[in-house]
Amino acid sequence: MSTPQGWRTGAAQVLWSSRPVSWINTAFPFGAAYLLAGGGIDVAWLVGVLYFLIPYNLLMYGINDVFDYESDLRNPRKGGIEGAVLSNRWHRTTLWAAVGSNVPFLIFLALVGDLAAAAVLTVSVFAVVAYSAPRLRFKERPGLDSLTSATHFVSPAVYGIALADGAVTSSVVLALAAFFAWGAASQAFGAVQDITADRAGGLGSIATVFGARRTVRLALVGYLLASVLLLPLGWPGWVCAALPLLYVANVWPYRNLTDTECERANAGWRRFLWLNMVAGFVVTQVMILAALA
Repeated sequence: MSTPQGWRTGAAQVLWSSRPVSWINTAFPFGAAYLLAGGGIDVAWLVGVLYFLIPYNLLMYGINDVFDYESDLRNPRKGGIEGAVLSNRWHRTTLWAAVGSNVPFLIFLALVGDLAAAAVLTVSVFAVVAYSAPRLRFKERPGLDSLTSATHFVSPAVYGIALADGAVTSSVVLALAAFFAWGAASQAFGAVQDITADRAGGLGSIATVFGARRTVRLALVGYLLASVLLLPLGWPGWVCAALPLLYVANVWPYRNLTDTECERANAGWRRFLWLNMVAGFVVTQVMILAALA
């Protein structure tokens, strides 16, 4: 029988597996998109923000930590802010917690939205599960892994627009496409540092297949594409168009990285985490300016 201390330890591990440092990366796109699309600070907004803040991330990262356990054991960067090494004692608990925390939110959100919103939410949740779940394992399908990861972060914004019944203008499409290109590039670059650990654990990824050098260069192309897509938005969108260039500067030193040096990319990934804070602040200010215009 587990002791109270044991359950506290388990609860802490389950919570940590949801990557608290990344919660804002999915909650903010939904919340901001819902408001900009014409929604208000109402029950749907509050429930949606709470869902994309914690349960959504627990589903996404908890499944990943359970089924990537062997690889994570070999990965020196796991066990801290960049991801948990979830004790196999708590694997079943994590899966139950992920499902149990998601179901009530999903039922509510399905009831308050129309069919279009429900369809977007279905795609979003499917992408989260398919990324790491056995047999599907989109994270091991080169190219599809980056596209699926981008969907994890863009789909909450798309869902926010759909739930608020917002207009899908050319500017909205360009902004979402740029966000998607940024997300795909970020996943690709993040995979580079894990090449050795993933190969040792028998896992595939865009980086294990294409190698460090080509994957980093693909990430550079993705960031540049994101910048180009934002240029037609005009002021204050031009401010956002400059942000991907910060990521280009961060990734550029690794453009000739070899597979044996892959772990050097971890320094760039750590800077990436801080860059997200800066970019998020700037994007927030731009959204406020756009809303007041």
